[in-house]
Amino acid sequence: MLGEHRYTVTSVWTGDRGTGTSGYREYDRSVTLSIEGKPDLLASSDKPFRGDPSKWNPEDLLVASLSECHLLSYLHACVTAGVVMTAYSDHASGLMVEDGKGGGAFAEVVLRPHVTVADASMTDAATAAHHQAHEWCFIANSVNFPVRVEPVIEVARG
Repeated sequence: MLGEHRYTVTSVWTGDRGTGTSGYREYDRSVTLSIEGKPDLLASSDKPFRGDPSKWNPEDLLVASLSECHLLSYLHACVTAGVVMTAYSDHASGLMVEDGKGGGAFAEVVLRPHVTVADASMTDAATAAHHQAHEWCFIANSVNFPVRVEPVIEVARG
């Protein structure tokens, strides 16, 4: 089924300390992200940019989006390939480089999925399914930097 899908989020700045943006150090970077029917997500900028390190920041969310999209695509790829996966975890990381002019960009994201399959005969197909998942991932197809996948496949102990 082909189609267009729209996504809507409301971002509300909650960081006014009483003087608005009267100075760079005079406001908090707190934001509440809302989508109808879902719990609010408390966000901020990253700590080096005067943000609250206890809250999600846009860079965290980008890496998380890539990680989750690969996982969800991989689940489908496994079913298609006849791979019975019993566990999956990913320790993804992203590298963002500042440009010295107040901006910057991600240079890469590395996904490190650790997958457990039900049987040793499935390991090759489980590895190949990562390539298919990467091809299907909407988020990876939308970014302009490399997204590398470095999977580890293990067999469940019987």
